[in-house]
Amino acid sequence: MPAQGRKNVHGKTGVRFKAAYTASKNYSMLRNVVSELIVHGQVKVTSGVTPELVTLAAKMVTFAKQGDLAARRECEKVLRKGIKDEKGVDSLTKLFKEIGPKFKDRNGGYTKVFKLGARKGDNAEVELVTWAD
Repeated sequence: MPAQGRKNVHGKTGVRFKAAYTASKNYSMLRNVVSELIVHGQVKVTSGVTPELVTLAAKMVTFAKQGDLAARRECEKVLRKGIKDEKGVDSLTKLFKEIGPKFKDRNGGYTKVFKLGARKGDNAEVELVTWAD
């Protein structure tokens, strides 16, 4: 008898357990990490997170280069408001006041990635993502 009420069926009796890490959790983590990158200038992440982080950071810088209200509102949807630097400047303000004008004449290639090696606890490849000069 087939399982009743199962949405994601992978067999005769369906799926027993839902995966713990969802797309919404992944996007939330990316929002945190890109906000940290903007505020602190560098962030250490695993090699699986790096491509998504670089892509999202490039989108944020592209919006900051436009500098208009619509672009600011699009960035406000992504960036976290609570992440601030030691002077109390939040990520959105720093993006539009410092990082956007810095890359005004550049068409891409806003970040640099350095491989740091394996993390001690779980042997995951760790990379350092920074802003390009």
